[in-house]
Amino acid sequence: MQISPRPHRLRGLWVPAFAGTTAKSILACVLLLLLPAPAFAAEGLDGAKLSILWALPFVGILLCIATGPVFYPHVWEHHYGKFTAFWAALIVIPLFATADVSTVTTTLAHTALLEYMPFILLLLALFVVAGGIYLEGNLHDSVFTNTVLLAVGSVMASIVGTTGAAMILIRPLIRCNDSRRYNAHVVVFFIFLVANIGGALSPLGDPPLFIGFLKGVDFFWTTKYLWQETLFVGGVVLAVFMVIDLYMHHREGRFSKKKDPTPDSPLKLHGKINLALIAVIIAAILMSAQWKPGIAFNVAGVELQIQDLLRDVIFVAVAVASMAWTRKSDREANGFSWGPIQEVAILFAGIFICIVPVMAMLQAGAQGPFAALLGLVTNADGSNNAAAYFWLTGILSSFLDNAPTYLVFFQLAGGDPQVLMGAKAATLAAISSGAVYMGANTYIGNAPNFMVYAIARQAGVKMPSFFGYMVWSMLVLVPTFVLTTFLFFKP
Repeated sequence: MQISPRPHRLRGLWVPAFAGTTAKSILACVLLLLLPAPAFAAEGLDGAKLSILWALPFVGILLCIATGPVFYPHVWEHHYGKFTAFWAALIVIPLFATADVSTVTTTLAHTALLEYMPFILLLLALFVVAGGIYLEGNLHDSVFTNTVLLAVGSVMASIVGTTGAAMILIRPLIRCNDSRRYNAHVVVFFIFLVANIGGALSPLGDPPLFIGFLKGVDFFWTTKYLWQETLFVGGVVLAVFMVIDLYMHHREGRFSKKKDPTPDSPLKLHGKINLALIAVIIAAILMSAQWKPGIAFNVAGVELQIQDLLRDVIFVAVAVASMAWTRKSDREANGFSWGPIQEVAILFAGIFICIVPVMAMLQAGAQGPFAALLGLVTNADGSNNAAAYFWLTGILSSFLDNAPTYLVFFQLAGGDPQVLMGAKAATLAAISSGAVYMGANTYIGNAPNFMVYAIARQAGVKMPSFFGYMVWSMLVLVPTFVLTTFLFFKP
């Protein structure tokens, strides 16, 4: 597979780029399937009356995102916007055809202003800030050095995000190990720990957790309730890495030592101002959660609280300040480009639109089309099965984007943040950890996975294939997750 020079944020399945009469015919057919069962009441979308066909665009866009950059990257790179527009249109057009304009407008405005906008602006701020932090220099590789880098990166992931931590540390890690004959395993474990597992302790760490924050989960809830699970999973995986890296070093001792293409030099951190800007981002999020002045503005039927608007403005200001105060050479050394965040913005716009009817159907519970799914995660006594939530969320997050997967199961569990943080804390912990941890199971489970893969390949690391990587995850991660289930999410 040829890797595009621009690192991909997400991934997708080839669907023809319909145009002209073909597109009109397909849209007409879908419309005919959806129109017989109008499911809107004056107060909004009634999920109990919706056909399961309303979920097909959501499934379609996730399948596109899941396979495009891996199996036909050039088609995806040039046409992902068209894919997104196609699937979103299959929701928007039937919505306007089956409900009054004001209801649809308010529903879409709620999604755009209260969910999509703060979500994408946080990602933008973290993306720009992390792209301005450059770690120069090279270290002599050793089991100890590699272990420390992975441990530090895992901690960083919950502060600057998994994507930010991965982009800051992957090149120093590769330089540290570029004189070795066997170094692919180092990058594989980097994906496990830094690009996934380490991001479980704050809403900054991974997109699904920030979605939870937007839904009302306290900022420090994951820190308080997932630190033991994260310490266990991260500790086990890091211990396995140490054993494997020690073996690989011993194995390499039988061969003549390769010349180091990047000799040892002291580490030097550039773009330190961005560390202060990260603190500003955290302060803005905490402010929006604690400060409630009771001032709001009504836009298209949606109530926007002033603290949330101020938080989003601060995100934009932080991104602008980072661009202005960071040297261009530091960003170039990091391989910074606007392509990945542009792709994320477009794709998640489509995801948030396509998930609207899915959320309504999940809200309907046992009366809705997803009653069977609810049965899978419910015990005989009616209580939630935390182990089932952990594995179902995790398995889907392994192959689909983990942010919408989290949102689906969050809603399936009731969608009330106060209940989920209290009486159903084990369920929320299972959903959160499953979405974050198991994104490491495949190259397409989480955004930075494929980025790291692409950077490593370009640097000459002989990375395992898509299925070769899954062998690593099946041998290392799956047994760890089984132990995690019995220790923290007993069936």
